[in-house]
Amino acid sequence: MLAIYANYEIIKRKIREVNVRIEKSAALSYRKKENAGKCCELMAKGFNVAIDGPAGAGKSTVAKKTAEKLGFLYIDTGAMYRAITFAALAEGIDLHDGKALGKLLEKSELRLESSNEGTAVFWNGADITAAIRTNEVNSNVSLVASHREVREGMTAMQQELAKSKNAVLDGRDIGTHVLPDANVKVFLTASVEERARRRHLEQLEKGLPSDFEQLKKDIAKRDELDSTRAIAPLKQAADAQVVDTTSMGIDEVVETILDLVKEHSRQ
Repeated sequence: MLAIYANYEIIKRKIREVNVRIEKSAALSYRKKENAGKCCELMAKGFNVAIDGPAGAGKSTVAKKTAEKLGFLYIDTGAMYRAITFAALAEGIDLHDGKALGKLLEKSELRLESSNEGTAVFWNGADITAAIRTNEVNSNVSLVASHREVREGMTAMQQELAKSKNAVLDGRDIGTHVLPDANVKVFLTASVEERARRRHLEQLEKGLPSDFEQLKKDIAKRDELDSTRAIAPLKQAADAQVVDTTSMGIDEVVETILDLVKEHSRQ
């Protein structure tokens, strides 16, 4: 009889635990629906969300999902810098020559298109979406992006794309340089270890070679380059909300940003 009673108590405890999980799940589901409804009210043109942060913090994935939830345009600024880096490498242009890179950008056509898989990137009509995600591009994009000629050209493009539109942009200097008057500013961060792990898994999923330890070194080096460059360095805007994504899931981060947008809409 004692054993049966003990088992009954265990079963009751398990049921309580399941009910708690169900309640939490229901609360998150309600929160998502509530955010979606509130965000749909933000249809005044020119509402911009700026998401900044270091490499591997999850900016692109989070920004894309946030834009989808809001029904906003998503502008993948990182892909834009990757595109010119890929083109410069393909044409054998000296990556230390800012003037040459600026001329390359001026004479070329860069186009972004939304697709089911994400943002498709076209350079002079050619689809280079997959080509810009290689280790070679990863290793050189910070150098290319550090040149004044490149940043000024890209910034003008990004500002024009976001002008009079409801848009979500992610990068390293969106809230401080590209859109200093953005309605909502978020600075995403995560540990170097976690960011390297994410990039490592991303590379493997795409069938690309990946070295986890090397990625950690590369990300730490890129953090330094991005933070110390003379032109529009990686920097948290004074009025940005910091979100540490190290132990957060993508949906949780997105909901946090949607909460910030909803809060802003009340002001």
